[in-house]
Amino acid sequence: MKRLAAFLLAALMCVAVFAGCEKKPKEDFEYIKDKGELVIGITLFAPMNYKDENGELVGFETEFAEAVCDKLGLKPKFQVIQWSAKENELAAKTIDCVWNGMTITEERAQNMDISIPYLMNKQVMVVKAENLEKYSDIANIAGAAVVAEKKSAGESVVQTDEAFKDAKYTAVDTQAKVLMEVAAGTADIGVVDYVMTIGSIGEGTDYAKLKVVETVDFAEEEYGIAFRKNSPETLKKFNEAIQELAADGTLKAIAEKYKLQDLLLVK
Repeated sequence: MKRLAAFLLAALMCVAVFAGCEKKPKEDFEYIKDKGELVIGITLFAPMNYKDENGELVGFETEFAEAVCDKLGLKPKFQVIQWSAKENELAAKTIDCVWNGMTITEERAQNMDISIPYLMNKQVMVVKAENLEKYSDIANIAGAAVVAEKKSAGESVVQTDEAFKDAKYTAVDTQAKVLMEVAAGTADIGVVDYVMTIGSIGEGTDYAKLKVVETVDFAEEEYGIAFRKNSPETLKKFNEAIQELAADGTLKAIAEKYKLQDLLLVK
């Protein structure tokens, strides 16, 4: 019995030693730092992330992300994703964050860690100029063909707001496609981020004949950067960098370049 007890004690000690030596998973920020690269999930839409006339990626989020990465000693790598798959891309580590005008919602906060809010937004209806007066009366939305980006804040508005209960809704892949559908006449109304309409529609743009319906308001929203769930150190580092860029005026200068300074939340 004594030999058996000694054997069992020795076996337990070995298990304890191996358990103590078992490698702990890296905190997400350590994982990102070891790579030296932050893979940023985006979709292409102005003024957040888009290609200029030379084919270079530019935009408020592009420059904002570059400035934060510079502070943290990281190289930004922008990767175009399907917006509807963003949570899966993040969990699978094909991207390290979603940084592309992402509205903070309770559901997203349950599935991802989200930075401090840095920009105000709201959803708006975009229509052809000739239909502006018609759709300024929400009663006329009934029967209208409406488009929004799949799994976006715009889609949430269409699916939950009473104004759209009798509309004919179709989801599309991107917000850019929403504008294309309305401009082509294959949709009557597009529901998109307000920030997208700044510099993207109206005089001097590719969508000169599109207008925002100013008489219909939806709830205001806030943008945040999404990281993998349970990444407290990552959140801390990025939030500190955002606040530093706000304090030294860098964030405001970037926002002014894209006419978004009045929507900044971190100043």
